[in-house]
Amino acid sequence: MRRTSASVLAGALVAALAWASSPSSPAVAYEPSPGVADLTQDINRILSDARLTVARAGVVVKSAAGGEELYSTDGGKLMIPASNTKLFTAAAAAETLGLDHRFTTSALSAGRRTGSLLAGDLVLRGTGDPTMLAGDYDVLAAKVAAAGVRTVTGRLVADDTWFDSVRLGNDWAWDDESAYYAAPISALTASPDRDYDAGSMIVSVAPDGDKVKVSTTPETDYLKIVNRATVGTATDVLIERGHGTRTVVITGTVAAPYQEWVAVDDPTAYVATLFRKALSRHGVRVLGPTVTGAAPAGAGELARRESMPLSELLVPFMKLSNNMHAEILTKAMGRKAAGRGTWAAGLKVTTDFARANGVQVINMRDGSGLSRRDGFSPASIAQLLTAVRGKPWFRAWYDSLPVAGNPDRIVGGTLRSRMRDTPAANNVRAKTGSLTGVTSLSGYVTSADGEPLVFSIMLNQYLSGSPKDIEDEIAIRLAQFSRTAAVGALPLLRQAAPDSPDLECSWLKPAAC
Repeated sequence: MRRTSASVLAGALVAALAWASSPSSPAVAYEPSPGVADLTQDINRILSDARLTVARAGVVVKSAAGGEELYSTDGGKLMIPASNTKLFTAAAAAETLGLDHRFTTSALSAGRRTGSLLAGDLVLRGTGDPTMLAGDYDVLAAKVAAAGVRTVTGRLVADDTWFDSVRLGNDWAWDDESAYYAAPISALTASPDRDYDAGSMIVSVAPDGDKVKVSTTPETDYLKIVNRATVGTATDVLIERGHGTRTVVITGTVAAPYQEWVAVDDPTAYVATLFRKALSRHGVRVLGPTVTGAAPAGAGELARRESMPLSELLVPFMKLSNNMHAEILTKAMGRKAAGRGTWAAGLKVTTDFARANGVQVINMRDGSGLSRRDGFSPASIAQLLTAVRGKPWFRAWYDSLPVAGNPDRIVGGTLRSRMRDTPAANNVRAKTGSLTGVTSLSGYVTSADGEPLVFSIMLNQYLSGSPKDIEDEIAIRLAQFSRTAAVGALPLLRQAAPDSPDLECSWLKPAAC
């Protein structure tokens, strides 16, 4: 393949940063050139791959500044976007909630205080903060103790009414129920790690003599563990929560430490368990039972915790393609715009935002793209990518996109192992999307001439292993695109293995990408 010099790559990166920071560049009219014809020929050749013979492929490439369409095939067809849906959710959230938006979690007193005695209920109220860790609930409990409360005569009330009680998204597959990337949504939730995988915990196994030791992160007895695993010469273990239960059954053999992220059945109940135990550790006794309900009017605040602002949350959300962040933001938008923390209200906000920005073909069933009834056209995605360049929040949104070939997990994200050592590395910024039989890649790239481009590649209904290398070939070709200069031989990329994962690599823990 023809290698691009470091200086040219650096120039491309500088150009990308320049146009990203100046999204309102005036439209530029370009004359048709042989370079566009060459681009069309090359993309057509890439899409002639035999793996796409029975599949659907839609691709749109546009000049970001002038809006000129450089390439399109089936650009107006409705296709399954997978996690490309998050482009719309994140943009609408930045517009609706604002980059300064923070989620709050509060401990409230609903009763009469007499010294260290609270004659009434203690309320834990959430607004959906996906960044709450077990340690954060511990800090909140410590603040309650520091406020002087030692005994609560009433109940511990878990107030998750900021959102509705519908936990799972439209059309989500039932066999994903225990998967952390399909965890139930609640206004009170907890994450086990700083990827902020809300609504899940980590179950770890390791050989311990002739037995298998099981532990959880955070430490909790919320789950009922049924350990049927045995120590073996290889690790081949299944860790799965039973449908509609708190029971996790572990089977198979364990030769080395292994861990699995498992969705809890009820985030609100799980959080209440964490908080009650934290209160006890800090010397606060709650005499009554744990219940769910709304905080009464006039309840006084004892302690609160605020999340990072949305401008920062966008990074783990988009880089790691976090489904739960997408759904929480969707319900948060519904709560702000319509006073209802529901999927219906939130999806209307995102859909209205998209249409107001020129998007024509759109069907949204959730905020993350986990639903197979989500639908966008490549042209619609390209339109969104073009339209948002003029938004005041664009830079933060753009910076949240995965960067091709950048090995830093929180920079490269789901693209960190793709397009390395090519002209697309540290150039392409794009959102990935993967479901079984679905892959998509949409975003921005700076051409060899320094021209900013937007693109959307959507491949649906293939029967092979994931053809992500086809997306990569197109993206690399766009990085090499010149309106005036011929392009040398295109890189030969290794095809995806037949058994390559069909899900977003960041959904496979430990991350495989």
